[in-house]
Amino acid sequence: MTATAFAALHRAGEPLLLPCAWDHASAFALAGQGFGAVGTTSLGVAAAGGLPDGASATRDETLRLALALGSAPFLLSVDAEDGFSDDPDQVGEFARELAAVGAVGINLEDALGPADRHAAKIAAVRSAVPGLFVNARTDTYWSGDGDPAETLRRLTAYREAGADGVFVPGLTDPGRIAALAAHFDVPLNVLYSPTGPTLAHLADLGVRRVSLGSLLYRRALGAALETATAVRAGRTPEGATPAYDEVRALG
Repeated sequence: MTATAFAALHRAGEPLLLPCAWDHASAFALAGQGFGAVGTTSLGVAAAGGLPDGASATRDETLRLALALGSAPFLLSVDAEDGFSDDPDQVGEFARELAAVGAVGINLEDALGPADRHAAKIAAVRSAVPGLFVNARTDTYWSGDGDPAETLRRLTAYREAGADGVFVPGLTDPGRIAALAAHFDVPLNVLYSPTGPTLAHLADLGVRRVSLGSLLYRRALGAALETATAVRAGRTPEGATPAYDEVRALG
């Protein structure tokens, strides 16, 4: 399975819904529900290891998860935060390691650092692993002020550096989504928000990839807390519960 097959899933009118796993079981459970491509969530990987997210602290854990999942019968895209380095060559080398264990895509976030530095990282990945699908993320809406001009400036630089897709988490305004989708010749990726446009609406706006990010991990954690507190209160837990043997079979 190749990055070409992964790129082909980014279809106009039928966006790729990319669920994000944090371990072997979650990834294989998602694949068992018919998801042909699975991403990873940096928050889930970091939290599971007791490490901070977005602090370049999970390089080894991210590579270890990619090693566990890269040979699985689904297409794997890895959330690599900012590449775990400010050195473009080191980011390119990390991308090469991911591809070597079977990953077909990488997500790189700029964390609102210098756009030229992030563009250099993208170019380094493109040079090191020409076939890897590079999804270039800007955090202008996620942790910035959501300035449309700055968003466009950054994404244009990343596209010119060789990005195969552009990603704007936190963007939920339909008009701005449609404008960005129409502007670029590569897929626009947005992060699904329960309070934002539906998947069907996002498809109509021109979005070709919708990521679930850390939503599944946070929902799983929430379900665990609800279950524990329900039992403590003498109530019967609600919600779906996979059988022991079903989970065991994911190993």
